[in-house]
Amino acid sequence: MNRFSAICALVMAAVLAVMVGNACAGAPPQAGGTLPDFELAVPQDTAARNYLGLSRGLPFMGKGTFKVTQIKADVVILEIFSMYCPHCQAEAPTVNALYEKIEKTVSLRGKIKIIGIGAGNNAYEVDTFRKKYQIPFPLFDDGDFVLHKKFGEVRTPYFIVLRNYPNGSYRIVYSKLGAFGNADSFLNLVIKLTGI
Repeated sequence: MNRFSAICALVMAAVLAVMVGNACAGAPPQAGGTLPDFELAVPQDTAARNYLGLSRGLPFMGKGTFKVTQIKADVVILEIFSMYCPHCQAEAPTVNALYEKIEKTVSLRGKIKIIGIGAGNNAYEVDTFRKKYQIPFPLFDDGDFVLHKKFGEVRTPYFIVLRNYPNGSYRIVYSKLGAFGNADSFLNLVIKLTGI
């Protein structure tokens, strides 16, 4: 093998390694698709556990984790954020307004729940974000980017909407990068996509 062929072989091997690495990271979940397999720590805060419906029944007694599909709600809105993301910081008041709108609407309260996962944020950073932006819904840390990698290393903020069904199945109805704009418009879209 001549020197040129050896260099070409090395370049091709490097390109292949990058492609395989990207494939292993996965693609973002798509509408109509499924979530990657992951679990979150059951919150220590009683109010957060109650909001998620994790305080009722035996399945969570002594168990330290839960799946998003175990949240007691017809619809779960999941935000992947970072406390260092200026777009997430700018979007925080709009997401809070969405939460308030849901909680103040009798027909929606309890049916739609919101959670956030801090990509690359440890517990301290997530708590700092929660306090600074007065986030009223549960936030979870992902300091080692483990979940972020499972979600295809999406940029932030990234929103995923799940429709849970009584039989334990679910479907993703919305999966997009970026701010969703007006809280009322997004809520109407969620209601339309989920049929609740």
